[in-house]
Amino acid sequence: MSIGTAIKLCRDRKSLTLSELSEKSGLSTSYISLLENNKRDPNLSKVESIASALNIPLSILLFLSEEKEKIESLNPEIAEKLSLLTLKIIDKS
Repeated sequence: MSIGTAIKLCRDRKSLTLSELSEKSGLSTSYISLLENNKRDPNLSKVESIASALNIPLSILLFLSEEKEKIESLNPEIAEKLSLLTLKIIDKS
């Protein structure tokens, strides 16, 4: 998964519009849209702003952006537990 896809997943799970995330993060709606469509690569400070606006730890957002192959290389039981825990953290935040 890419960072843009991870941002969109989290934004959707939080039921936020692009405009709401834009306002909370201080980034433009068009820029966030470009990120979510994988047309831009953000720097770390922008990813931190987005994670903060989504009220989730930066590490969760970065974990979600990992390539599928890296996650699949984990023990399947551990990968499943990590995935479930990640979703719980997103939903609780």
